[in-house]
Amino acid sequence: MQDNATEVTAAGIARLAGVGRAAVSNWRRRHADFPKPVGGTETSPSFALAEVEAWLRKQGKLAEVPLRERVWQQLAGHPDGPLTALVHAGCVLLLIHERPTVWLDASAGSDARLAAVLPGVLEEVLAPRFGGVPGRGVNSGARGGGVNGAVGGGGVTSAVEVGGVNASLGGGGVNAAVRDGGVNAAVGGSAVNVAVGPGDVNGPDTPPTVNSASTSPRVNSSPTLPPVNPAPAVHSTPKVHEPAATRVTAATESTTASVPTAATSSTPAQASTAAATPTPAATTPTAATTPAPALRTPTGPQLLPSAPLLRGAAELAAEMGARQTFEFLLGRHLDANPRQYTLTPAELAGLMADLAGPARTALDPACGTGALLRAVDSRPGQELYAQDSAPELAALSTLRLALHSRATVHGAAGDTLRADAHPGLHADVVLCHPPFNERNWGHDELAYDPRWEYGFPARTESELAWVQHALARLTDGGTAVLLMPPAAASRRSGRRIRADLLRRGALRAVVALPVGAAPPYNIPLHLWVLRRPDRTPATPEVLLVDSGRFAGEGRGGPDWEAVREAVTDAWRAFTRAGRLAERPGLARSVPVIELLDDDVDLAPARHLPPAAVADGAEQLTQVRERLGATLRLTADLTPPPAAPAPPARWPLTTVGELARGGALVMRTGGNGGHARVPVLTDHDVLAGTAPSGTLPESEEEAVLTEPGDVVVPVLGGGSVARVIDGATGGAALGRNLVLLRPDSTALDPWFLAGFLRGTANNRQASSYASTATRLDVRRLQLPRLPLEEQRRYGARFRALDEFERALRHASRLGEQLVRGMYDGLTDGTVAPD
Repeated sequence: MQDNATEVTAAGIARLAGVGRAAVSNWRRRHADFPKPVGGTETSPSFALAEVEAWLRKQGKLAEVPLRERVWQQLAGHPDGPLTALVHAGCVLLLIHERPTVWLDASAGSDARLAAVLPGVLEEVLAPRFGGVPGRGVNSGARGGGVNGAVGGGGVTSAVEVGGVNASLGGGGVNAAVRDGGVNAAVGGSAVNVAVGPGDVNGPDTPPTVNSASTSPRVNSSPTLPPVNPAPAVHSTPKVHEPAATRVTAATESTTASVPTAATSSTPAQASTAAATPTPAATTPTAATTPAPALRTPTGPQLLPSAPLLRGAAELAAEMGARQTFEFLLGRHLDANPRQYTLTPAELAGLMADLAGPARTALDPACGTGALLRAVDSRPGQELYAQDSAPELAALSTLRLALHSRATVHGAAGDTLRADAHPGLHADVVLCHPPFNERNWGHDELAYDPRWEYGFPARTESELAWVQHALARLTDGGTAVLLMPPAAASRRSGRRIRADLLRRGALRAVVALPVGAAPPYNIPLHLWVLRRPDRTPATPEVLLVDSGRFAGEGRGGPDWEAVREAVTDAWRAFTRAGRLAERPGLARSVPVIELLDDDVDLAPARHLPPAAVADGAEQLTQVRERLGATLRLTADLTPPPAAPAPPARWPLTTVGELARGGALVMRTGGNGGHARVPVLTDHDVLAGTAPSGTLPESEEEAVLTEPGDVVVPVLGGGSVARVIDGATGGAALGRNLVLLRPDSTALDPWFLAGFLRGTANNRQASSYASTATRLDVRRLQLPRLPLEEQRRYGARFRALDEFERALRHASRLGEQLVRGMYDGLTDGTVAPD
């Protein structure tokens, strides 16, 4: 069933038809019957997907819209936004994954019937998977029976939202929240603070006995609620979970600044799904301080606009599986909005999970899209706890984790440092990729928080606040692995906390990752491995590892296989013996006493000896010999003197005309593909290096290169075109690249690539913006010449390409020789004469 309300942009039409956006613009100008815009703006109009599909099929430009593309366009054009659509699709995919026959019964009939039946059906499936009780709401119950319930030390933290109860016991104070007709109360020590949100509570006119504040005319306590006995306060003011003024944290800004928000409403039905709606945390004054369930069962009216999408997602799940369908849609959304999310690469998540080890209970307090918890090995009876300040990410990661494993997933949305949703949790493992350099992390409100066992973090040391939060949520002997900026290992403002972590044996290892391991890609980030001390080591040592040598040449990241092998091997050897024999340039264990100086600098590179100094001179001799051979080859390949010739006046054609005439096929890449496929990036083309990139993992078919293809970057303004050879053939085409596949009976690939590199040619085909230059490959020109004449030019262009490659290779060898000589002379392994 096609959704007539689904809209698609010009870029989406181009993707459907397998053409460039310029072709869509031409169709709009040349064909009077092209569908008229139904939305969007004048500069970026949107069109009805059903009308576009019918027009493309009528013109013979499309036999059938691929199912995956149709579902994606339905999601991207959803009237409530793609994030709401993703949550709805994820709920139904989890239903299909758990109970496929129930979905078949629910989906029979009209869309209205489907929307009416689904909420009850979803509740029965979602509640057990997310720790709730069917019939009481997805997130109801205490720990062991609710997503946000935890029993800890002497206090109660509860939330009641639209008939559901979320309770957690911990801390020594009582924090209660009731929304949409409930009571919000906070009790710390002997004080009771009551606040009432929208609506009244009907019951006996019994006001609170201690300090009360009301935002509505009356507050009447309900006789159905059991009395709350306040426990002694753990710490004095300022209260840890006291609601503060509206805040926007750095983490929230980085994930929600550009996310479209759904229209707000005061109706209970809409309020019940606030956490699943892409709303920035700062839109509500208490959003930063009140944790909320990550996911609530959507209502019938909310699901009705999603009915065509849900049916399409179910059809796609029948082809590729429910889990793979959700991964495809989520990956496509993340790829379409790269600046809105800070992602943790799957390879890095796997390394962090390896260092942490197996776990029955695992926590990620800044879960993002759930990559870290997804990397944890599954085991029977496993429980996963996740929280994120961005409600949409918390909901999506909760669904993703539930589809990935059989573990019970406890998800929550809220600022973890200000309002921890799992205060009584003692997990086996904590994995975390916290926001970096966050100034507004709660420094003023959390001065007396009991989590600061190792010292109160400075305002500029938010990362050390996350470190101590992770340690506070570990069971004795549990392991935490955090991704940290390198500055956290050496900033003077954090030296006292680092020293106490070392003295008490909490910090066990610091691993320096190669450049390009994770965003920001230009900085060599660190991993901190911590354990909650169950006893102080007799002779404590700390493992320091520097894996920077495994950095890749391109932007595709480091050699992850080598990084994982080197780091895990060093960590396992260290944990077995409590120390590690020195591995020059890679790893060593350092006695804590050596690090406890005035700086307490933990950067591995400052404590490791240089690598393989014994044979340094021999290696430099080999590099010098290779450089000499390359320079001789370069001299042989130097082009002969240019012979003068009169200006040629050829008849010209364009790449676009050749594509329309069938002389070549034009493709664009970068939307996704199968895992473990090497990807040719625009940086690889510009630098002349091997494929080094990755694409988001999805079931979408990537564009694979073949020998003889010509690849052209479209950004940057450079005059570059690369002919694919046998070594590069088979790689996937990356972002910002256009592939031209010439018909060998009509076009010589080297002739095509050579003329595309002309400076004047590129200038006339480029468009200029304030920040970038974009090349319209269809406008590039080349002369109409017979095939034999093309091959003459092609042979000369090929010789120039070999000369260019030799120059690049000589440059790299020269840089290696110069750097090696400097290092050898300065560390004493090379004599000055």
